[in-house]
Amino acid sequence: MGEGKNWHDKYYKLMLIIPALLLLFSLYSIYSFYNETGDIFEKDISLTGGTAVTINGEVQIAELKDFLFSKNIDDISTREISDLRTGTELAVIIETKLSPEEIQPILEEFLGYGLTSENSSIEFTGDALSQGFYQQLGIALIIAFVMMSLVIFVIFRTFIPSAAVIISAITDITMTLAVLDLFEVRISNAGIVALLMLIGYSVDSDILLTTRALKSKTGSINSRLFQAFKTGMTMTLTSIAAVAAALLIIYSFSPVLTQIFSIVLIGLGFDLLNTWITNVGILKWYIERRKIN
Repeated sequence: MGEGKNWHDKYYKLMLIIPALLLLFSLYSIYSFYNETGDIFEKDISLTGGTAVTINGEVQIAELKDFLFSKNIDDISTREISDLRTGTELAVIIETKLSPEEIQPILEEFLGYGLTSENSSIEFTGDALSQGFYQQLGIALIIAFVMMSLVIFVIFRTFIPSAAVIISAITDITMTLAVLDLFEVRISNAGIVALLMLIGYSVDSDILLTTRALKSKTGSINSRLFQAFKTGMTMTLTSIAAVAAALLIIYSFSPVLTQIFSIVLIGLGFDLLNTWITNVGILKWYIERRKIN
């Protein structure tokens, strides 16, 4: 135990290089994506407007994509919906920025039959409605950060520990967005909701850590950090296990829940890094510098 403490005392500042490099890479990745697309992430039709066509039954996705490409339609995305128990394909969702009047006859030509209310469903979202909803979600995200910051500063009333909590939350979301951009994930309104959830998950473990480190009066700084580490890791790993299990169950069954759980799972993984390396390093440096018992 003593050797572990001595090792951490010696290298905790050096360990901060790891999340710092990941953050720089994430910012560069998001910046590059913005230069290419004009936005920090790729949005699906729920945020840009467009048409979602759900076709019941099996559809050859590869052949459909080739057919649409031959029609000079390449801005589409497809998702399969499968039976939860058997894995049998139940339907295919096709999303495009084209209007229903434009995409329906093209799909009917490929399928060889007409699309009706019995074998399909078509949903259209206008540009103005989608953009308005996107702006409202963005405002909600900003308000959540502001309120979170105010609560944290009221709780701890010191700048550096409070800033460390906020930095960890921002870094979690930044790194998660970078991963989504790398895999070209089209984020829906459900994805924005997942980012809001991620703020709560991130702040939860950071507040636990900061409270134990600053307000506990028993033990050395290392013992207080270690106790917070045991509790926090149990919380986060339990959440990761639960989210991963749910993701395996609903994958290819519910696209909305799949995206929410995927984003939360990625964010929780980064939260382990940013809480127990970044935040711990900043707190330990602050406590040693201020000689807090």
